[in-house]
Amino acid sequence: MTNAKELCRKITDIYPEIGSCGIDVDAVYDNTKKAWVVDLRKDNHHLKTHLETDEADLCLAGKQCVSLGIQVKQLVDNIKAIGSAGGNL
Repeated sequence: MTNAKELCRKITDIYPEIGSCGIDVDAVYDNTKKAWVVDLRKDNHHLKTHLETDEADLCLAGKQCVSLGIQVKQLVDNIKAIGSAGGNL
């Protein structure tokens, strides 16, 4: 099964701008939902998405990262939009 460190490393591999532009990434497994909660943060802005376990496992195995990539890109775009609108990012 995927672990949080591997998942975060894969996300920053796909989107290196996350670390370089000050956006922090964290992943925690939610036992209730049986899914990963991926949290992107910059300053006081937090955006979260859920990623199914099998999707995370496939991506880390190098087989398919489309779902993860789309979700993370949406989060990054939203964080950037919040920053542009509020001038805080």
